[in-house]
Parts: sequence; structure tokens; C-alpha cells
Amino acid sequence: MLIELSIENFRSIRARQTLSMVAASRLKKKENTINHPVTDENFPALLKAAAIYGPNASGKSTIFLALKLVSEMAQAKPSPETTELPVSAFRFDPVLRHEPSRFEVHFAESGLRYSFELALTAKRIHQEKLTVYNKGRAYLLYDRTFDGSTEQYAFGKRLEGGADLHDIWQKLTGPQVLFLSQAVANSSTELKQLRQPYLWLADLMFESQGMKASLHLTQQLISQEPAFGQEVADLLSDVDVPVTAIRTTRDEVTTTLKTTLTHKTVLGEVDFDLSEESDGTKNLMGFALPWFVFRHSGDGAKNKVLFVDELDSSLHPQVVQALIERHIKGELGCQLIFTTHDTHLMDTRLLRRDQIWFTERNAAGATDLRCAHDFEGRESEDLEKRYYEGRYRALPFVRRG
Repeated sequence: MLIELSIENFRSIRARQTLSMVAASRLKKKENTINHPVTDENFPALLKAAAIYGPNASGKSTIFLALKLVSEMAQAKPSPETTELPVSAFRFDPVLRHEPSRFEVHFAESGLRYSFELALTAKRIHQEKLTVYNKGRAYLLYDRTFDGSTEQYAFGKRLEGGADLHDIWQKLTGPQVLFLSQAVANSSTELKQLRQPYLWLADLMFESQGMKASLHLTQQLISQEPAFGQEVADLLSDVDVPVTAIRTTRDEVTTTLKTTLTHKTVLGEVDFDLSEESDGTKNLMGFALPWFVFRHSGDGAKNKVLFVDELDSSLHPQVVQALIERHIKGELGCQLIFTTHDTHLMDTRLLRRDQIWFTERNAAGATDLRCAHDFEGRESEDLEKRYYEGRYRALPFVRRG
């Protein structure tokens, strides 16, 4: 589970900005939280969901891209060719534009708490550090730093594998790949100390502009497990899309997938091809995929994180609200983080004050990230009204006339 994400000198983010999923202790709606995320440590509850608001070009997507970059770096394979890494510093600052972008991810996995730090430019990795916490005490696993000319490694006394294996991992790690990834790829499955945090980072799930990217995978899964098609149909039916069945078949010659949705009205049933469906229906079908993955992840489901950029894309506000309610009330202890412009979700009957975040550009063109809970106010106040009154800022300035 994600505890905290900090970002510095990345795209529109200049100074360090932090998104925290730690639940405020005094707020109600405890069903919106996940208790006991860390074993043998009196650690606070974490939030099941967080919504990020802000004007266009204020940095909402930058937060999404930051965590996605860290996950993609974990998944990246060594390449004989040197290419530019997908990172960009804050360009308005003449000093920072030549400095590394920095990311720090705190997360809980298998009852342990970890901190992963990463600093990189488009040319190479400048720092990579992994720390594990046991009963509240920090233990370094490894620290890799580049001082401009040479690369240095420091290994913690608790890091498994032994000095000889650590040396092999180090020699296999190029300037553009993570030591963590190389260590896991070149060790046996018995060595779990690095594998567990690696898998958490690599298994993060991301969607942009709704859930269209998951749609094809949903179709593939329905073709392999027809029963899943009924689950997806039930999801659509729950949010007032009159679909009673979904079937997907694969053309053996072209290997293309053909998906048919059966709609039911008082006049009877009619089959429609997926191409005839609305973008909203396609988004909903994609949304079903992560929940299927979560349900079939066993105990690992409680550590899963889904980050959706523009969750409300092509969806009615009440449908978006229903999806969030389904997630919060569900038994799975996974997390949903999303960006949105749908201010109807600023409802304290749905989300707590500490689950609502705002981005805005300051005078230097940099993103500032704030939580509604950081502003003075009552727990039950009308957040949407206060937002449009400018209480939390993060509103677009529109010239008229």
C-alpha cells in the first residue's frame, strides 16, 4: 500500500511536494481507511482512496507520471543502446534544469514498511536507495550514488546474499537501470528481501483518460474466462447500463477480438458490437479489469494500488460516484488514487477531507500540492461550495470579455 509519494524537480514540480495516504486520526468515516498496514509497528491507518483536483496544466498529471516513472524504471530491462530516460526537470529554474529529478516512495508490503529513493536525469541514475523499517527502526538495504564521475555503493549489514553476490549485482547494473531490478533478475526466488519491494513497485497499475487502456485486456480475459464477461455485465447493469451479457471471441485467422454486448429493454434483447458502444461504456469495461486482478491476488490484493488520470473521462458524475463507493465499501484493502474535475465528489458523505487534494501553479509556474485537511474548516462543511468560493484556491483564472 502506498504511504507517501514525494516529488522534487520533475516537470511542473519544483520544490518537494508530497501526496500522503496516511489517514488523519480524528476524522470519521473509518470505513474509508485501511487499518494495521504494518506488522509489529503502531502505524496509522491508510486511506483507501484519494482524489486530486486542480485547473488544467496545474500538475495533476505530473503526480500520476511521477509514480508511473518509478514503476516503469523498476520494470525496465537492460539495453545495449544508451537512450534518454523519460524524465524532465523543472525548466523555469536555470539551476534545477540541469539537476536530477528526485522521487521518494514510502510503502507497505507484506507487513513491512519501505522507503525507496530515486534521483535521475535523462542520461543516468544519480541515486538509488532502499530502506526497510522493523518495529519503527530504519535499516539500510543499499545506497547507490553517482558523484559526477564515479559510482559508489553502500550495502546494509542486513542485506541478504553476501558480499560476493552483491558485487555481481553491482557489476551487472548499468547507469540507466535500477540496481534493485538487476539484483532481483539475477538471484534465486529464495532471496525475498529485495524481491518483495521490487514486485510492489513493478505491479503498480496506471490508467490515463479513463480506463480505455484496460479495455483490450478485459476483452482478452473474457475470451479466456467467459464467466468474467458476466461480472463485467453486472458492473455495467449496476450503474444503469442495460447490458445483460458480454461475449468475446477470437478470430483464429486474424487473431482479432470480437466483443458483443447484449442490451435488454422492455421491447426485448439486441446484440451490439463493441465498436457501437459509447466511450463511457468502454471505460466501464476497462474499470472492471483492476478489480478482477485485485480479487484474484489473494493476500497481495491489500497492497495493490490503482492510479487513474482523469477517472471521470466520458462518465456521468453519478456513475463515477458509484464506482468510488463500490471501491470504498468493498472488502479488498487496495487503494484508488485518481485525478478528476468532478467536484460533485467533494462530498463528505463519500470522501473525507484528508482524501481530497488540490494542485495549482504558483507565480514561478511550479505546482503546489495541498490537502483539504490542511485548511481550517469543519469536518462536515460543504467542500464543493468552499472550493468554488476560492477557499482552497486551485481554481482556473478565466479572462472574460
